[in-house]
Amino acid sequence: MTVESALQARFSARAFTPQEPDAALVERILRLSAQAASGGNLQPWKVIALRGAPLQELIATVQQSNADENAQTQSYPAPLWEPYRSRRYKNGEDLYASIGIGRDNKPARLEQLSKNFQFFGAPVGVLVCVDQRMGNAQWADLGIYLQSLMLLATENGLATCPQGFWRRFQTGLKPFLNLPEEYMVAYGVSLGYADMDAPINQWRADRVEPQDWLQLRGF
Repeated sequence: MTVESALQARFSARAFTPQEPDAALVERILRLSAQAASGGNLQPWKVIALRGAPLQELIATVQQSNADENAQTQSYPAPLWEPYRSRRYKNGEDLYASIGIGRDNKPARLEQLSKNFQFFGAPVGVLVCVDQRMGNAQWADLGIYLQSLMLLATENGLATCPQGFWRRFQTGLKPFLNLPEEYMVAYGVSLGYADMDAPINQWRADRVEPQDWLQLRGF
């Protein structure tokens, strides 16, 4: 599989089979992802992968904790402006439509949202953490690590779902993970084999046309 084909094949899976990926393969992917570029070679990521009993204990702990609602834990700036507001709105509507949940069905939407707590049923949960004293450039480095992880997983027949959701539960996560005080969970990643019979995994988010974001000068 080429990098291009991995990019085209990757999607955010929100339903997984119970099959556990080989432990050595998971470790290899997490290690290789650290070949990602980082400014000044800081390599600012701290990565914790869980499965089995530790994963279930983490899930139970976080479900009993309150969300930390502040600017640092939010996934989007508020209020969100155009064209980004419309893109986010359409993405949400398309996702729920793929599983037959209408806009007015708030209980069903909340039930789907709560599946974030279970890493969407994935047998492996990965938490990527960062020192809170780091700046925007280092958060960009985390994104490069994340992209490397997702593409390597795709190459090896695994599926992923990156989750900013976990940022909202620092109070429950940090003591459970025994993180130093200055660290925080930046994002989680569901990792395993996608359940391709699940309707939600048939849906794909669309992409805006290149003319909306790309300029070519001197080409």
